[in-house]
Amino acid sequence: MDKKIDLINKALNDLEKNLFSCSLCPRKCHVNRGKGEIGACGVGALPVVSSYSLHFGEEPCLSGYYDYNENKKTQSSLCGSGTVFFSGCNLRCVYCQNYQISRHINGSIFSVDDLASAFLSLQKRKSLNINLVTPTHVIIPILKALKKAFEQGLSIPLVYNTSAYDSYETISKLNGIVDIYLPDFKYFNKNTSLRLSNAPDYPEKAADAIKEMYRQVGNLEIDDEGNAKKGLLIRHLVLPNHVDESCQVLEWIAKNLLNDVSLSIMSQYYPCYKAPEDINRRIFAEEYATVLKKAEKLGFENVYTQPAPFQSKDHFIPDFESDDVFPWNHG
Repeated sequence: MDKKIDLINKALNDLEKNLFSCSLCPRKCHVNRGKGEIGACGVGALPVVSSYSLHFGEEPCLSGYYDYNENKKTQSSLCGSGTVFFSGCNLRCVYCQNYQISRHINGSIFSVDDLASAFLSLQKRKSLNINLVTPTHVIIPILKALKKAFEQGLSIPLVYNTSAYDSYETISKLNGIVDIYLPDFKYFNKNTSLRLSNAPDYPEKAADAIKEMYRQVGNLEIDDEGNAKKGLLIRHLVLPNHVDESCQVLEWIAKNLLNDVSLSIMSQYYPCYKAPEDINRRIFAEEYATVLKKAEKLGFENVYTQPAPFQSKDHFIPDFESDDVFPWNHG
């Protein structure tokens, strides 16, 4: 881990200036967190952690294989993704299922030492990875905590779980530190991203960030037990009445990253928070089937899918205001 520690030191040297004029993400709000100012993401200098736990709601290569009917893990000798949910978000979609932490900053302020201890605790509980959920706005304290954790024996893969509303400059500093990139590619059209996330530049910024992620880690690498060790896995959430845009996203990926990249095409959309009228319903089975057919036509083979249509009992909507945030979790 000495190489990763050296890379973290270099990244911190390049990124710490953002504490005093933040341009970590495309919002470039230039707040001075060193003086206690709060960024467009809703968070100051230290991370607010809403929860950290073994989590079974991710793709099987990240969470391990779990038989919910038998209440036991299968295949993998380890199980669960070591997810750390950070409050605050620079994208702040109007339909966000995690609005309790993306919009409302719920959780506890963690010091660098607290965060390092959380990472090591998850590894001790046999997590498959450390899964940083919405990390970009607090990447500086995360890097400091990772340095401490690596020095104390952290060795499992690091997952960067992001909306992809990231700056190329920030992502480029993480080369050799992040093992698995898990970005969304939400929208292809700037009008959609403006209306739903107040970010008309999202398609351009996400494309640049994802291309850099792919350059760093390449295609997803899976071990003999089915667990991801390195690479890129792109998520796309199908939205109601936006099938054409989903197909455009897939076309961009096939053209720019080739069709051997790994995808997770999700049907789990559920209208939350302030979802506008045109997306204020679940997706139809026909909508999801059309997107999957497009993926097949484009030649994608490494695709994770979900049931469609999702039933209400299948919706894994966390409640970050409850003591039992993930009631479906078994870990």
